[in-house]
Amino acid sequence: MTKTQSYAFRHGLLWTIVLSLLCPGAGAQVSQRLDGMLRRLFSSREFQGKSFGPARWVDGGHAYTTVEDAPGNEKAKEIVQYDSAAGERKVLVPAAQFVSPESGGAFEIGDYAWSTDGRRLLLFTDTQKVWRQNTKGSYWVLELETGKWRKLGGDHSTGLMFAKFSPDGSRVAYVRDNNIYVEAVEGEAIRPITSDGSDLIINGTSDWVYEEEFGVRDGFRWSPDGEKIAYWQFDTSGVPEFALINYTDGLYPVIKKFAYPKPGQTNSAARVGVVSANGGTTRWMSVPGDPRDNYIARMEWAGNSSELVLEHLNRLQNTNDVLLADVATGDVRRMFQDTDKAWVDVVDELEWTGDGRLLWVSERDGWRRVYAVSRGGEARVLTPEKVDILSVEGVDPAAGWLYYIASPENATQRYLYRARLDGGGEAERVTPRHQPGSHSYDISSDGRWAFHTYSRFAQPPRTALIRLPGHEVTRSLEVNAALSAKVADVLGSRSEFFQVGVDDGITLDGWMIRPKDFNRSRKYAVLVFVYGEPAGTTVVDRWSGSNTLFHAALADEGYLVVSFDNRGTPAPKGRDWRKVVYGAVGVLSSKEQAAALRALAGQRPYVDLARVAVWGRSGGGSNTLNLMFRQPDLYKVGMAIAPVPEQRLYDTIYQERYMGLPDSNAEGYHSGSPINFAEGLKGKLLIVHGTGDDNVHFQGTQRLLNRLIELEKQFDFMEYPNRSHSITEGPGTRLHLHTLIARYLIEHLPAGGRSR
Repeated sequence: MTKTQSYAFRHGLLWTIVLSLLCPGAGAQVSQRLDGMLRRLFSSREFQGKSFGPARWVDGGHAYTTVEDAPGNEKAKEIVQYDSAAGERKVLVPAAQFVSPESGGAFEIGDYAWSTDGRRLLLFTDTQKVWRQNTKGSYWVLELETGKWRKLGGDHSTGLMFAKFSPDGSRVAYVRDNNIYVEAVEGEAIRPITSDGSDLIINGTSDWVYEEEFGVRDGFRWSPDGEKIAYWQFDTSGVPEFALINYTDGLYPVIKKFAYPKPGQTNSAARVGVVSANGGTTRWMSVPGDPRDNYIARMEWAGNSSELVLEHLNRLQNTNDVLLADVATGDVRRMFQDTDKAWVDVVDELEWTGDGRLLWVSERDGWRRVYAVSRGGEARVLTPEKVDILSVEGVDPAAGWLYYIASPENATQRYLYRARLDGGGEAERVTPRHQPGSHSYDISSDGRWAFHTYSRFAQPPRTALIRLPGHEVTRSLEVNAALSAKVADVLGSRSEFFQVGVDDGITLDGWMIRPKDFNRSRKYAVLVFVYGEPAGTTVVDRWSGSNTLFHAALADEGYLVVSFDNRGTPAPKGRDWRKVVYGAVGVLSSKEQAAALRALAGQRPYVDLARVAVWGRSGGGSNTLNLMFRQPDLYKVGMAIAPVPEQRLYDTIYQERYMGLPDSNAEGYHSGSPINFAEGLKGKLLIVHGTGDDNVHFQGTQRLLNRLIELEKQFDFMEYPNRSHSITEGPGTRLHLHTLIARYLIEHLPAGGRSR
């Protein structure tokens, strides 16, 4: 070797070492096969399925409208109407009419709604994301008879939110800049209904934490008679602000601040008021208690135009009072109360039966059951004992049936059942038994028809129009045949669901994807995909798109990919299963995830416990940290994406619901936070976070990095500038993230089957 060659060799080796330290996984490359699959998944639309709709029921269910591609032009859309029974098709808005009078180009259809009489169409377009969803944009009204479009908002026609027709279709109400406006459909009259909206006062929509944890976005409701509007108002003054710093979009950093209450800190003051649709003074409902230490999680008209029904939770969220409010006086009375020693769940849909009873979902006897509650507070149970319902789907008012989703025999699946609204008789399964998997329904208001969507873990969704209660298929609406063929080629029959027993006789559900060239006489490295928190499950027999195919691609590199649902996840297995983690989220999950993996190895000799990796996002990122820190002899490699290392840094509603207040549960907050167990780290750890994450703040990851540095623990870290919690914004981001995960796994956990 010459002197020049020797220098070049040493210089190149030095930079290789530096690069490997600065760039996690830089020393490993994904295979050409895996790289190609990741590009197919995350840089193209090849595996993106088609969904039916958006569809709207018309005339109770006798007909429906939907958005379809124009004949011969997939880029052009039209709205068509079908007769439910006969299938007769009628074009209501042809593609040639979906043209903006402003730009001359085709409208982007964000969403649409019909006036009650069907004469007018309200179109949502030019949509913009507000935190999670595209809820801001422009609205146009189309007069079907004349074919003329009119843009709402006058001189301020952009940035409108939640526009809705009045019941008679003559007016539209919407939110702009935290105030509510009512605009006449014919004419130019725009009337402000509120005027005090500001950076601190929010009318008609919600603050950050209500949106994220209660799903409150659309914050106002027309009364059934069209004379009044009920709305939420949030006073965010006094709520501590969080700052996001954008370093990349300008010469100097840009700081964005917003009100974000962390556990034990000050919440917004939320209240509900009613105002005339013609404007005037708001009548505020006299809801008891400090509005900063209680929540109004739901608000609807109570089946009439004189009362509101509210869900009023205390700060600990272990009591939910159903309140009836007189809109003329503001007086409220408690109609019903739901309590639990841990927490109570918000009932998402407040639906009334034909005889004036409220349908309510409660775990008061240990199972999620549906009750019909009279205005006097008498509760009659409608669904079977020891069976968790997952959601109320609708009612058949004429025949007296309640439809709901449940799965008494298999917690990983979802089926439609029905029960009598009078509480008599036996519940009946409606979904055919020859279709195991997960089923969802959009049921017409008359209870006679439904859009039925069916999928399985390895089978993309297909949608059909069915007639109830017999579940007869009237016509297929979307079968995703091309996608199903591609998925069958990628996944084949190498996935399975199973159960394993852990301590105390507890059985956990799980799934596994095996390599295509799997040989059960050999031992394989394992990748665990984890979530494990109260907000969601991973082990459900339904299609999850690119997530499943990503795991299949990793399996083909020589890994067994598995996932388990520990106790504390919202599986339909009874109240005690879900709430055993109260006050100590993160502790039981790490024990049961490890126990489940060991139990699986006891059942399956081809599971190699010497080669185990784990990854997860959000709460799954937190549990990845917990497993790496608390079970370091089992988990050798971890990839934690957007984790919560310290529970005191998350928001009030989520964290206090499951953990209580930090001052009264300091031990629980400490024991549930991975950062306090970082000294246990032995293996290879990759931590990933977006710096623009408004939800799970980059702050927590920075604290964890400091703690690991203090402990002299080596780790790898990747930040994504200005990306939110999903880490999806920007060209190439999804591909980059998933390639990073794959690269890190392959470098640090040798794949493939080994001799036993």
